[in-house]
Amino acid sequence: MTAPLPDAAPANWVDRHAPAALRPWLKLGRFDRPTGIWLLMLPGWQALALAAAMQGRLPDPWLLGAFFVGASLMRAAGCAYNDIVDRDFDANVARTAMRPIPAGQISVKQAWAFVAGCSAISFAILLTFPPLAIALGVGSLALVAAYPFMKRITWWPQAWLGLTFNWGALLGFAAATGTLQAPALLLYASGIFWTLGYDTIYAVQDLEDDALAGVKSSARRLGGAAPKAVLGFYVLAFVLALATAWFAKLGPLFVPPVALFGIHLSRQAQKLDIRDGTGALALFKSNSLAGLLLFLALAAGVWRGGS
Repeated sequence: MTAPLPDAAPANWVDRHAPAALRPWLKLGRFDRPTGIWLLMLPGWQALALAAAMQGRLPDPWLLGAFFVGASLMRAAGCAYNDIVDRDFDANVARTAMRPIPAGQISVKQAWAFVAGCSAISFAILLTFPPLAIALGVGSLALVAAYPFMKRITWWPQAWLGLTFNWGALLGFAAATGTLQAPALLLYASGIFWTLGYDTIYAVQDLEDDALAGVKSSARRLGGAAPKAVLGFYVLAFVLALATAWFAKLGPLFVPPVALFGIHLSRQAQKLDIRDGTGALALFKSNSLAGLLLFLALAAGVWRGGS
């Protein structure tokens, strides 16, 4: 039995309950670390809540479920693809050396089959959406394909991840309405800065290993200025979330949850210490709650009062 990955919970459900033969596959798709599923899914959920609120209703439960399944599978496919591309880097980084491909548990050919299977099921879900949403879903593949190479050519791969992980904000709005409107674009922009902040926090874990391996990241580029920069990214994310609600003409019940969202983000920046990788991981994981608060704020905005 392999040791748990350093950035997975020591008692994660895969190591505790999954059959031994399935564990490498579940770890290849990062199902032992559900935070990434939430962070990929929540922009889509937020967009579904936004579109529904603009139409005077709550989000469609079927669409919420479809985005949960699709995000789970596409995140798994993306992680496997990333591991295929990064297998040589991963072997030289303590946090990633025991991933299934560098550890020799799954071959590259098998990993490609895993990517194809997850992608096929996700595509079947995508085909149930309006034409614009289908086109956006297919278009997202270019962002996904390019992401693993960004850490080789730019200090800001976290920005590219922001473009990729928040594509669901556009896809979700299009799935619910068949259109794209200004509030959806503002929500997408907000998500980009949110991701730039939380993935900079995540990259703090790998500062030393990334330097040795020659891998670039915003955390390495910013160094000691990372906490202030993260705060700046989060301020922009919060302001753009407010602009989203303003242009969508959401009701006043949007305000309490979004205020908690802003407080949550500011506390992350305040607590970030680039010398504390363990603390950085905890802050990163807390973004599931942050994203959920924004989802609740957008859903609550349906109640405009007196109208």
